[in-house]
Amino acid sequence: MPFIDLHAQRRRLGGRVEAAIQRVVESGQYILGPDVAALEDQLSTRVGGAQCVSCSSGTDALLMALMAAGVGNGDAVVVPAFTFVATAETVKLVGATPILADVAPDSYNLNPETIASGFEVAARSGLRPAAVIPADLFGLPADYDAINAIARDHDAIVIADAAQSFGATYRGRPVGALADMTTTSFYPSKPLGCYGDGGAVFTDDQAVAERLRSLAMHGMGEHRYRHDRVGLNGRMDTIQAAILLEKLTIFDEETIARNGVAERYTTSLADLVTVPNVSQGCNSVWAQYTIRTANRDGLAAALREKGIPTAVHYPIPLHRQEAYADCPRATGDLPVSEDLAETVISLPMHPYLAPDDQQRIIEAIRAALRASAA
Repeated sequence: MPFIDLHAQRRRLGGRVEAAIQRVVESGQYILGPDVAALEDQLSTRVGGAQCVSCSSGTDALLMALMAAGVGNGDAVVVPAFTFVATAETVKLVGATPILADVAPDSYNLNPETIASGFEVAARSGLRPAAVIPADLFGLPADYDAINAIARDHDAIVIADAAQSFGATYRGRPVGALADMTTTSFYPSKPLGCYGDGGAVFTDDQAVAERLRSLAMHGMGEHRYRHDRVGLNGRMDTIQAAILLEKLTIFDEETIARNGVAERYTTSLADLVTVPNVSQGCNSVWAQYTIRTANRDGLAAALREKGIPTAVHYPIPLHRQEAYADCPRATGDLPVSEDLAETVISLPMHPYLAPDDQQRIIEAIRAALRASAA
């Protein structure tokens, strides 16, 4: 049983992905081919018309957003302590300082109440409050209305790390239109994934979009050999854009199917474990279905014996990572992040998870937890 079944998706597309790849190969336009512009247009439409700048990965998307905003030495950026390392990694790469903040116990996303204290810690250290990067964990958008309001009070920008949440909505608005800039990832395991690395940045600001495009092409100016700024090689390959265009044709249906899988898990497991909570007015795209249990390791072992894969996202919070242990904390302790690192476990989640297979997973979980409680 696969944790994420990309082969089932490929079979459903019936050779269209292979045909798209072949079309690009035959065209010879491997870099900045027409599929890249077509993809950006379609993604822009999906988020309500915001400018979309595609790029080579979700990490480069974050890096480009910070660079476009001018974040660097002497700046502080509040990030959640419970997230994938790229959220803080890119802050360090531009020379700024990540301020590690705790997450909310119900959503696992950045707790807005920690942002102001994070900026106070920054100011005491002589740092300028520059930005907040909420990470939409497991497919659920963070509380952007609250986060944006607090950031505005401190003259800071908000860069949404939507690597896991593209396709979700927050209070009727799509991810991609909730912050000053939004970054996402098209890593193969994401709800919308290519066959390699890929990413994108969304912004309503035309001037920012132009800077982003320049940054993705070595800081290029008016022509190929004029460079107005220090940039990077951050372009998306045409083949990856072509693959994503095909996957977009079934993305909405897959999102509905993901929600069906999540609903079955929640209905069947809520009496035994802590199941995900979707905030009122929000929709998750369910990049992961992650439960919490005090017997996480025992459950993983029991499921492994039955051939059922699981994963832990993430076993070590950022403030316990060697590379980030020196980062200031918004508060002295980060108890929610530490508790999540000890108790979360992700179950198989994809649009093609058959009801019979899901029932087998559910029954195995219930049996394992009942046995451990006996």
